[in-house]
Amino acid sequence: MNGLNFSLDVGLWGWIVLAALLAWGTKLLGYFIPARWLAQPRVAHAAASMTVALLAALVALNTLADGQRLQADARLGALGVAALALWLRAPFLLVVLLGAGASALLRWW
Repeated sequence: MNGLNFSLDVGLWGWIVLAALLAWGTKLLGYFIPARWLAQPRVAHAAASMTVALLAALVALNTLADGQRLQADARLGALGVAALALWLRAPFLLVVLLGAGASALLRWW
């Protein structure tokens, strides 16, 4: 007897279904949290901070990651141009166009 030797072979679709059920269960669990807990300023501040941190992490990952390594390429320049346009309070469509144009120029150059 090997003790805790355990093998779980559910396949790709099994893992996808398991992840979907876990996401659904997490969302369902949120409905059972009392509203007065969510109305506290500390909880609202933490939720807002986590949202910003998650979005920043996604932007950094999609800008710098290339498979298993980090790489600075045209995406980093495009992000810089877009961030500068946002800092100058440019309209969102202009921010997107400037970022795409900077990326195209850096890839062409």
